[in-house]
Amino acid sequence: MLFFPHAGGAASFYAPFARRFPEGYDVAAVQYPGRQERFGEPFVTTVEGLAAQVVPSLRRWAAGPVPLVLVGHSMGASVAFETVLRLGREGATAHCRLVVSGRSAPSRPRETPACDTDQEILDNIAGLGGTDAAVIRDPDLMDLVLPALRNDYRAVTWYRPAPDLVVDTPVLCLTGDRDPRVAPDEAAAWKSHTSAGFRLEILPGEHFYLSDQPDTFVRLVAECADV
Repeated sequence: MLFFPHAGGAASFYAPFARRFPEGYDVAAVQYPGRQERFGEPFVTTVEGLAAQVVPSLRRWAAGPVPLVLVGHSMGASVAFETVLRLGREGATAHCRLVVSGRSAPSRPRETPACDTDQEILDNIAGLGGTDAAVIRDPDLMDLVLPALRNDYRAVTWYRPAPDLVVDTPVLCLTGDRDPRVAPDEAAAWKSHTSAGFRLEILPGEHFYLSDQPDTFVRLVAECADV
């Protein structure tokens, strides 16, 4: 299980989920440059660039007999999708699975809200939930977080995948029924981006529905390894 964080997020976001997987699952998360233990590294400014950095580390896992499940939430769904596309071009996806969460399908793009100032970014993340209000109110903490948010919001805004891209792996799409960023039909459209199996699960909640029901989220993701 490999998790890809949302915009401004870090690998540690997935720690509470990792602890809920049954014994026998190997769970890890991608740490994008410029945050936490990689704080001193320069940001990667595009979704495609983030995927290109991850692929070399995954080749040996993708080639093995154990299923490799790539799971991305929000921006992370786009990075995971681009990663699977690249592995597919190398013929290395026979044992891969893709889980996309909280993200519209590439064929159903939704305009990212214009966030030209730090205050607009803060207002946007506050409206989505998923970020502790105490962090947003703390100037020192926000000074640490804002550079990553600025970078990732630009990356999401510039990301323009071709609407006919298709992966050859099974896809599970998860979304909240009250997500202001993803309508149910925009989530269902991921079906046209896989030549393998597709499953859509609409769960109660908003953009960060997964934080409200981690056990259900983990169960659905874990089931992908058995597909």
